[in-house]
Amino acid sequence: MILIADSGSTKTNWGIIHHEGKPFRFTTEGVNPFFRTTSDILSEWEQSPLNGLSGKPERIYFYGAGIIDREKANLIKNALKSLFPDAEMYVGSDLLGAARATLGEKSGITCILGTGSNSCLYNGKKITAHVPPLGFILGDEGSGAVMGKQLISDYLKNWMPEQLRTKFKNKYPLNYAEILNQVYHGEKPNHFLAGFVPFLKLNIDHEYCNQLVEKAFHLFLERNIAHYAEFNKMPICFVGSVAFHFQKQLKNVFLKQNLIPHTIIQDPMENLLAYHT
Repeated sequence: MILIADSGSTKTNWGIIHHEGKPFRFTTEGVNPFFRTTSDILSEWEQSPLNGLSGKPERIYFYGAGIIDREKANLIKNALKSLFPDAEMYVGSDLLGAARATLGEKSGITCILGTGSNSCLYNGKKITAHVPPLGFILGDEGSGAVMGKQLISDYLKNWMPEQLRTKFKNKYPLNYAEILNQVYHGEKPNHFLAGFVPFLKLNIDHEYCNQLVEKAFHLFLERNIAHYAEFNKMPICFVGSVAFHFQKQLKNVFLKQNLIPHTIIQDPMENLLAYHT
């Protein structure tokens, strides 16, 4: 029995491979170790389907956002060991999981565009180069959190077209103080900001929304992908809900630079299950 996790800031997708039978999948809350502790992650998992599995996994592969060093990996690993003390486990970045899901054993560039954003150069076995994403305050270009940040900023500063401002106010009846409190004092400000992205999708035919999304993708290409040597000569793959739902805009941005995205998938789990089988 093998247990695989793909965890972002918003949700964690789990997949189980049995020696016999079809893979089983379920979802829990996201667990970014930058914003969590081992104890509160464990408490959450104890109340989730993870704690009621029939049988114990022999191996666990956990790919997660925010796992940038051994300290962050151990934070997740310690929570897993409390539930599955006898399992062999690997805890690594969601970026490696995305690379394995999109490129397998081939070389290329893999990117994540979801609540946050990330990218790497992958040689078919490991990540060989990486531009730090820096989070939604300093970076995360092209991410849902940064798009949401731009959207809410334009709304509050009256830069958003009046017709859209009316729609936005009706859909999200939040006042100025409530928004600032969620952004500066909330537990998951990146999750809160990314929660406005469905408004962009709903109104993507409006020039303002389309341009906001395309500008975000252009910045991601310029400030991240373009740093990799010979990026224009290798496959560039994408994982994540933002890349998947706005792939028309993503392709438009790439075509303007004579580039074509190679693979765009929303959820890497199915490919990770195949990779580890």
